[in-house]
Amino acid sequence: MVSIDSSGAPAQAAVPASTSKLYLAAWRWHFYAGVYVIPFFAVLAITGMAMAWIAYIDGRDGERIAVVPQAVAQSVSVQADAALAAIPGGTLKQYVAPRAADLAAIFRVDLDGKATMIAVDPYAATVLAEFPRRSGWYDFFDNVHSDLMLGVTGDRMLEIAASLGMVLIATGLYMWWPRNAGWRAALIPSVARGGRAMWRSLHGVLGFWISLFLVFFLISGLSWAGVWGEKMVQAWSQFPAEKWDNVPLSDDTHASMNHGPKEVPWALEQTPMPASGSQAGAAGLPEGAEVSLDSMDRLARAIGFEGRYQMNVPAGETGVYTFSRDSMSTDSTDPMSDRTVHVDRYTGNILADVRYEDYSLAGKAMAVGIALHMGTMGLWSVLANTAVCLSVLFLCASSVVMWWKRRAGGLRLSAPPLPRDMPLWQGATVVALAVSLAFPMAGVTLLFVLASDYLILQRIPALKRILS
Repeated sequence: MVSIDSSGAPAQAAVPASTSKLYLAAWRWHFYAGVYVIPFFAVLAITGMAMAWIAYIDGRDGERIAVVPQAVAQSVSVQADAALAAIPGGTLKQYVAPRAADLAAIFRVDLDGKATMIAVDPYAATVLAEFPRRSGWYDFFDNVHSDLMLGVTGDRMLEIAASLGMVLIATGLYMWWPRNAGWRAALIPSVARGGRAMWRSLHGVLGFWISLFLVFFLISGLSWAGVWGEKMVQAWSQFPAEKWDNVPLSDDTHASMNHGPKEVPWALEQTPMPASGSQAGAAGLPEGAEVSLDSMDRLARAIGFEGRYQMNVPAGETGVYTFSRDSMSTDSTDPMSDRTVHVDRYTGNILADVRYEDYSLAGKAMAVGIALHMGTMGLWSVLANTAVCLSVLFLCASSVVMWWKRRAGGLRLSAPPLPRDMPLWQGATVVALAVSLAFPMAGVTLLFVLASDYLILQRIPALKRILS
């Protein structure tokens, strides 16, 4: 049997010396990665939980404003006229159809670079509310969650945290793996002894149980990040525009339809937009039919867009009408029903019809992954995300409590001891190399830490004492 010391850790005398050194190396990396990661993980958990509940209860764009259903709804063009009348001189950009008969329609109207969302009663064509686009609490939390409201700098900081999170999970699993202690101690917390041993048991057991979920959340989040996601993964997983029967292509990509938070499906962001102004495409409207908001809405309904969907109005001479429905934008609760259709603004021909089944394997995984990540698959997914977020907050808090109970006092980090006489190819070096190859931002960070430790900290005794 492996004995247990006063901290709840397997006694080091009961395991081989080589394993003890590996354990100490893993513990040390786990500690230093946690020093950076904890505040970011706490912010991500709080903001992620807030976004999931706001989207479920109130909606992202005020689309859950209630109306009294009537026998007949006004045409989309009449509703749009009411929205435009609220913003004199404005330009219609988007129509968001109600998800149910008792909810308002939403129109986006732009004026002088300012976007306003206008809720309209679809039966009376009267304006119910208007508010600046992306200005609500959901968007505040989304901006913090995405880049800490620091732009590219914040995105990189969060990408480093998520990448180092993989180090936390790997080292944490290594340390908590039961080995000869039995699986009961690894899977069921022990609180009888109290103190640091109790906190360590709670931290280890919970971390063990949710480790797979944490990996999922980190990978799906990293896929949106600026380096690992956009430069490495997304670039080779985009939908190939060549599948669109050689229709004219715009210089813009689908990412141009993003305005602040991500709105376009991951698999389409880097794909060029089709362009209006040719006879290309499949017949959409009946021959001789006029292209208008009303005919576009009828076309969308005819080809299968039910309930809530979004219609983007053409921008510029070569712009297209775009119908879209995806779970990421809370249009539906089924990511496998994602669909994007582009229609020529002059002929009404369908230039492109992209469905979930057309995505690459990575694109399909991300469509489902992002829906799970955001909790947009119904109440059960909101509750599941809440449980994960609360677990992450507990892991962050319990790690601070354990450090506080173990610290040596004074101006010191009280980091776990550095194992002596460990061969270079063992322990943390192998982990660091693997993470560096898989996640570039983590690799850059680890190299920076190692270089700083060797070139600066080891040569300044006062700093070395503080950080030890």
